[in-house]
Amino acid sequence: MRRCVAKDMNQAMNNAKKKGSSVERVLQIVEMLAKSQRPMSVSDLAEALDIPIPSMYRLLEQLQNLGFVQLDLPGKVVCGKRTYQLAIDLWQNNHFRTERLAILQQLSAQIGETVGIAIMQDLDVVYVDRVLSDWPMQIYLPAGSHVPVWASASGKLLLAQLPTDKCERIINKMSIHALTTNTQTNKNQLLQTIAKTRDTQIGIDNEEFIPGMVACAVLIPNGEQQAFATVFTHGPTVKKSLEALLSHVPLLQEAANELSVVFNQTPILTKLPDKYFFSHLPCMYYEH
Repeated sequence: MRRCVAKDMNQAMNNAKKKGSSVERVLQIVEMLAKSQRPMSVSDLAEALDIPIPSMYRLLEQLQNLGFVQLDLPGKVVCGKRTYQLAIDLWQNNHFRTERLAILQQLSAQIGETVGIAIMQDLDVVYVDRVLSDWPMQIYLPAGSHVPVWASASGKLLLAQLPTDKCERIINKMSIHALTTNTQTNKNQLLQTIAKTRDTQIGIDNEEFIPGMVACAVLIPNGEQQAFATVFTHGPTVKKSLEALLSHVPLLQEAANELSVVFNQTPILTKLPDKYFFSHLPCMYYEH
């Protein structure tokens, strides 16, 4: 009887180990995809993680059904929407958000303007944090707002971080339409603006998204990896000109450096770049 009980316990422990091993493998797959700078083939994943190819196909199928990974048109593997949402949910977790908002509130008080943090999702820029100025006239763009990448300060700045040929492919395939009389709908002109932004590392919106609103943005440093977020400020031209807004760039950069330290305390947030930008466009393609 004791032998049977011992045998059953050993079997249960072995099953638990197998389950734990499967969980670990699944997490390793998601982690590797998040860290990779490009989509990975099934064989590359299998080799890197020392998982048999048949097992890798099985695990990827499960992850794909759950929305944690997806395949691009050539059949390579990238993170899925559910993985991105997990990263954003972590971002919005109060434990990390409180310190970010404190930095933004200080910046807003210093320059007297609305400020925030933006990231890129597909062909939009998304405001993930925003602190309003005390001025009574406000432009309603709450956290979660989506802005076309080609008509925003942050969007053009983040596009400028991509390799030139990749940026050109994206711009040439985008559908661009005028939102204001200042929107740059000529793609050659837009590419020239992005090239200039690549030199200055300052994004500018000169009433290209909303008439009477100007904006500028700077990158939040991300160590050795590509920056994936910006600090932006915007406001109505009746209050401050674009030139006057640009005078606050040094303070924006100071806040960006402080936010970089906060981001590094949330490791998953430092892995968003290539996998998040243009994540749902076919093949290679991957606000203020």
